[in-house]
Formats: sequence, structure tokens, C-alpha cells
Amino acid sequence: MNFISFQSPLGQISLFADSGGAGEAIVALDWGHGAGADGAHPTPLLKEASRQLNAYFAGKLRRFDLPLRPAGTDFQKSVWRLMQEIPFGQTRTYGDLAGDLGSAPRAVGGACGRNPIAIIIPCHRIVASGARIGGFTAVGGKNSKRHLLRLEGVAGLAA
Repeated sequence: MNFISFQSPLGQISLFADSGGAGEAIVALDWGHGAGADGAHPTPLLKEASRQLNAYFAGKLRRFDLPLRPAGTDFQKSVWRLMQEIPFGQTRTYGDLAGDLGSAPRAVGGACGRNPIAIIIPCHRIVASGARIGGFTAVGGKNSKRHLLRLEGVAGLAA
């Protein structure tokens, strides 16, 4: 698996890509350095993904255009697809997505927490009811989620 690591406002980020039958795609974003991964090699896709993330952090990119192949259950993938439909600067609640899927908010929260490509698949745009921030499993937890939402112009969320 190939990877690239770079510094972001949230700390070190590593992006991982894999070449499958459908071509190369981003499969994971991890917090920290990807040292020790087999086949470490920053491919053109990984360089483009890094460029897009840096543009996002600089406030110059609102929508990612990258091939993604997150591993997960069918339910998790359905939640992640809905997340990708949430526009930059907007949020939806766990309950909103649960209603769309005929599921429970807790199940949606579980899928959010297992999102392997955070930021690019924008789980930070999912908040709890009552304008509460909800959880975030990335380094920095809720503070990182607040940072991403402020970057997108979302304000007024409670703890």
C-alpha cells in the first residue's frame, strides 16, 4: 500500500492508496506518520490528494475530487455516501442521516466513528441534535471537529 505523510493544521496526516481492479483509490487517512507501511511511495494520486487537502485547509477548496475506496460494511458505506453529499459549510444531524436510511442515530454515529477517510469523507459535518458538536474520533477529538467546522464557516455548536 502506498502512502504520503504531511503536516496539516491538525497535525501530521498520512494518506493511503491502494491499486485494485478498479484502479488506484484513496483508502485511508490516518493521524500521524505512516512509517513502516509496505511499499511507501507517494503516487501521483497521493500527491494530488495531499494538494487538495492543503488547499482545503487554506480555505481554497470546498469539494474533493478524488477516487475513494473505503473498506466497510454496506451500511457504513451508505452513511459515508450521504456524508459526501453534505455541502461545504453545512451540517446534518445523526438523526437526519438515520431518517434517510431508516436506521437509528446511534448506528449512524458508529459508522461515522469508523470512517477511514476523515475530512475527505466529511464526518465532521455530522452533529448531534440540539446544535451540539457530537463526537469525533480523530486526534484532538471535538477540538479538531470544531476547527474543521470553523474553517467551513459553521459556528454556534455547543459541547
